[in-house]
Amino acid sequence: MLTNVATVLAGLIGAGIIFMGARAFWAPQAAVGFGIPGTPVKDPNFQAWLSVKAVRDIASGLFILILLAGATPHLLGWFMLAATGIPAGDALIVWRSNGPKAAVYGIHGATAVVMLAISVLLFVG
Repeated sequence: MLTNVATVLAGLIGAGIIFMGARAFWAPQAAVGFGIPGTPVKDPNFQAWLSVKAVRDIASGLFILILLAGATPHLLGWFMLAATGIPAGDALIVWRSNGPKAAVYGIHGATAVVMLAISVLLFVG
C-alpha cells in the first residue's frame, strides 16, 4: 500500500518536473516564480540559460518515469533520495539570493520534504 502511494507521488513529481521544464520554453516569465529577485526574463542570455535548465528538468522527470516503468521501488527510492538534493539546493540558492521565504520554504523546501518522504516510503514499502 505505501509503495503504491509513493509510486503515484513519484510519478506526479516526475510529470510536474517535465511540465515545469517544458513551460520554460513557451512561458519564460514563469521563471520569476522560482524566487530569485530581479530575474531578467526578457534578457536573451538569461533565456538561453533558462533553456539549459529546462532541458535538465525534462530529463530529470523522464528519469523518474523510466525508473517507475522498469526498476524496483527500492531503486526508485534511491534515485528520489539523491534527487532531493535538487530542490534543497534550489531552496538554498533562493535563500542566499534574499528571495521570498514563501519560495524558499513553500516551494523548494516543501518539494524536498515530499521527495524525502517518497524515498522513505519506497524503502519501507
